[in-house]
Amino acid sequence: MIIAPESPVAADVRALLAEHLADMYATSPAESVHALDLTALLAPAVTFLTARDDDGTLLGCGALSELRPTTAASAGQGEVKSMRTAGPARGRGVAGAVLERLVALARERRYASVSLETGPQEYFAAARRLYARHGFVPCGPFGSYSPDPCSVFRTLDLTDDRTDAAVGPAA
Repeated sequence: MIIAPESPVAADVRALLAEHLADMYATSPAESVHALDLTALLAPAVTFLTARDDDGTLLGCGALSELRPTTAASAGQGEVKSMRTAGPARGRGVAGAVLERLVALARERRYASVSLETGPQEYFAAARRLYARHGFVPCGPFGSYSPDPCSVFRTLDLTDDRTDAAVGPAA
C-alpha cells in the first residue's frame, strides 16, 4: 500500500469523495455534516493523502487540516478530515494506515494535538473504534465547532509522545 499526498481532483478520488459526502448527508442532518467538499480539500491549509494499491487502485483517503499553525510561541493543532476507505478495501487496514500517516504529519509539524469530529450513530461505530485504538479520547468541541448531538469529538495529545518513549534507545 502506498500512502502519499495527492490532489483530490483525480476522477477515482472525486468518486470516492462523492460517495463519502452522500453517506454523510444520508446519515446526519445537513447542519451536522462537517465533511469537506472538493473545494475545501484544495485549500492550502489541507494536506490530502490517498492510499493506493501497488497497481494504482484507490483504497482510501484522508486529510489533515491545519487549525492553528505551529509558531515559535505555540504548538499548532490539526484536524483529521475526509477519512474514507473504498468498499472493496475495507477490512485491510487502510484506514489505520492512513490515520497513522496523518498523525505522523501532525507530529512532524509539531502540533500539540490532532482532533476530529465524527458521528454518534451506529454507522460511525467502526470509525469511533478505529480512533480509540489509535489513542484518540473524547473531548469537547474544538476549532469552530459547537456542541451538537449529532457530533462526537475526539483528540490525540501529541505533547506526550509515548511512541518515541516506548521505542527506547537504539541497541
